[in-house]
Amino acid sequence: MSSDQHLPRLDVDRILSDPGVRIVVCCGSGGVGKTTTAAALALRAAEQHGRRTVVLTIDPARRLAQSLGLTELDNTPRPVKGVGEGSEGSLHAMMLDMKRTFDEVVLAHTDPAKAAEIFANPFYQAMSSTFSGTQEYMAMEKLGHLHAQGDWDLIVVDTPPSRSALDFLDAPARLGRFLDGKMLRLLLAPARAGGRSVFGLVTASFGVFSKVVQKVLGAQLLTDLSGFVAALDSMFGGFRQRAEQTFEILQADETAFLVVATPEPDAIREASYFARRLGEERMPLAGLVVNRVHAVKAPGLTEEASLAGAAGLDESGEQAPTADALRIHAALAALAERERVVTAGFEAEFPHVPTVAVTAQPADVHDIDGLRTIGSAISRP
Repeated sequence: MSSDQHLPRLDVDRILSDPGVRIVVCCGSGGVGKTTTAAALALRAAEQHGRRTVVLTIDPARRLAQSLGLTELDNTPRPVKGVGEGSEGSLHAMMLDMKRTFDEVVLAHTDPAKAAEIFANPFYQAMSSTFSGTQEYMAMEKLGHLHAQGDWDLIVVDTPPSRSALDFLDAPARLGRFLDGKMLRLLLAPARAGGRSVFGLVTASFGVFSKVVQKVLGAQLLTDLSGFVAALDSMFGGFRQRAEQTFEILQADETAFLVVATPEPDAIREASYFARRLGEERMPLAGLVVNRVHAVKAPGLTEEASLAGAAGLDESGEQAPTADALRIHAALAALAERERVVTAGFEAEFPHVPTVAVTAQPADVHDIDGLRTIGSAISRP
């Protein structure tokens, strides 16, 4: 791809081999090969650079498990067989289990009796499974936990696709503000004041406002919420603090963000948004990976020349297969040029961001060998 000649070259092997880099975060919109890229990078780090690597996916699709030859992934890192044998490197893979991670956080920061009370609370059950932002917050919790364990040389994170871009960074702050916010502290006040019910406190203090709250939330939900925040009292402050600590890790030099895209207008537009946002948050953007790029074997043969040649052969009535080949070449040359123009938009806005183009593969990646091929393509000199 000709734009590859202008953009600084992304040296992926330098990142994967650098002992100072402990986290690689792959982000991008959906359908651009982000999960495959994350798995390929993790595999290459283990096999080519001898690093103890774990890849964490937040995408519930089963593609990562299948490509790594695993029947399933869960919240515990599972070893990938046949990787790193006889060397220092190793590869484990895991998929975020949102509720289990939330349960683990509760168990780690409260006693068993209080944890059982929290687990039985209907509001907690709903929040830990479906509350907006919980998945991304728990991803930060799990990343922070893996980082603190110190068992891994490298953690590769496959973030969920999101049109709103970088919810992985936004949602933890939102959830932290909710869990540590003034409204919940207000609801928590009666438990601290001697056990009076939240509804009783609100009724005594706010009159008409309490009726509105009850009408909007419902008396049972208000009761569940009261029990939830009362049981969670010992954990207040910890949510935001841990999210902020992980956020700081993501801003540090030990982290490398890779934006993944395809040479299509929507994907490149999202990649540009991600790059801008990472800059605003002072996150270390290591480069752009452009997947499924098309190229021609004879770049000197233009689309126009190919079509003219095919037309000439048609007129002579000879060498029909050659004419067909020229038309195929013309179509591929036109596609490659469109992709070059689309990617050039990112190049113009971010001329100093290193980029690598990965040639489109003839088939979907579904096994370890396919991941090795992708890893080699991303890392080619």
